[in-house]
Amino acid sequence: MHAARSTLTLAATTALAGLAVLILAATVVAAPLVGGADEQPSITDRETLVIGVNDDRPGLSMRAGDGSLKGFDIDVATYVAGRLGVAPKDLTFKPLSSQRNERERALRDGKVDMVIATYSITPERKAEVTFAGPYYVAHQDILVRQGDRSISGVRDLRGKRLCWVGGSNSWRRVTEERKVPAVLDPKPAPSYAKCVEQLADGRLDAVSTDDLILAGYAAVPGSGVTVVNAPFSDERYGIGLRKGDVSGCREVNRILTGMYQNGAAETLLDQWFSTSGLDIAITVPQFEGCS
Repeated sequence: MHAARSTLTLAATTALAGLAVLILAATVVAAPLVGGADEQPSITDRETLVIGVNDDRPGLSMRAGDGSLKGFDIDVATYVAGRLGVAPKDLTFKPLSSQRNERERALRDGKVDMVIATYSITPERKAEVTFAGPYYVAHQDILVRQGDRSISGVRDLRGKRLCWVGGSNSWRRVTEERKVPAVLDPKPAPSYAKCVEQLADGRLDAVSTDDLILAGYAAVPGSGVTVVNAPFSDERYGIGLRKGDVSGCREVNRILTGMYQNGAAETLLDQWFSTSGLDIAITVPQFEGCS
């Protein structure tokens, strides 16, 4: 009788152990399905934010005398962050260059939560970044020395010394998309600030990139350069988020819509570019799909 009871107890224990293993295995398999296997933290869940920006572009994002960053991009970043519930004191601005893939790496590696840095939306970048916006649609134009009337449009860049910056696509729109054989230095310039310096002192003939960037430089007193006002492309400035932050993207798009509808966008654009001579668009841009 005792032997039978022991045998029965052993069988029951073995069955229960087997059941536990099955439950554990099912839990391990099912766990990733809760909330999505590749779901990452969203910017909507943050109490602080690190935002990647430029720090050398007048009117957009430039160091002031006190060391703070000022400009349209900084104001847009502060506006968006505020609507996400993050106060200015909880914002950190991290300067990033336009060098190849630096902004993408900063997002991927978690060094920044967003990038707001005249960051044009392209198919190549969309493969690595989820873009909200655009928050503004700029147009590529040309910067020349004051008094230079030899360049009135993109076709006039044929044979001219054109500056180019590593990581930027602007020069490609001249030499590749429009097949204009401008002369490029073998080495890229480290920044558009350096391009403008070389243009002003005669080492270059032209700088071509987004009109808001060019207008900022042209508005600096004594710059010696001017915008041609011959736009030839659309440059859709997006707000870069980590790949896959769809909820964050949708929330930022909602905020940007409100920014245009309530007049805040027009106020900011007028504050920074009203003296530039550019025709500033103040309608809500057509947003990219969040993906």
